[in-house]
Amino acid sequence: METMQQPTVNHSTFTLERSFPAAPERVFSAFSDPAKKIRWYADGRFMKVLEFKMDFRVGGNDVTRFSTPPDSPMRGAILTYRTYYMEIKPDRRIVVAYTAALDERPFSASLATFELMPSAAGTDLLFTEQTAFIEGGDGPEIRKAGWTGLLKLLAEALAE
Repeated sequence: METMQQPTVNHSTFTLERSFPAAPERVFSAFSDPAKKIRWYADGRFMKVLEFKMDFRVGGNDVTRFSTPPDSPMRGAILTYRTYYMEIKPDRRIVVAYTAALDERPFSASLATFELMPSAAGTDLLFTEQTAFIEGGDGPEIRKAGWTGLLKLLAEALAE
């Protein structure tokens, strides 16, 4: 009998919760308005934005490309995120599928859901991501830390 080889894809699911002192309409707008989204999603990162295209509608696609700093461990590599909008319920929910690639080599595929719930203080956001990390992709802890940082940048943008 043959022994099974090690899997080449690592699957993971995680959830993040965040509260914002802003109405759901304002939080939703930070995702749906390209001028607002680029501020927290792209410009707030340590990488240089090379491309940011956004088509926020069901069936629409986004492309975001970054160049990592030359002195970083990734030494000027190009990261590309391609997003497909699967469901949009204004002020309530956004469901996307997205891929991440390093120098055009895909390293993960994800299904992500952003749920916006009105609260006494403003909006509670529940973010859930299910990911397939392909052969040595960034992995669940790095991805979770990345989204934690992005949601912090979103909070800062909403506070302005």
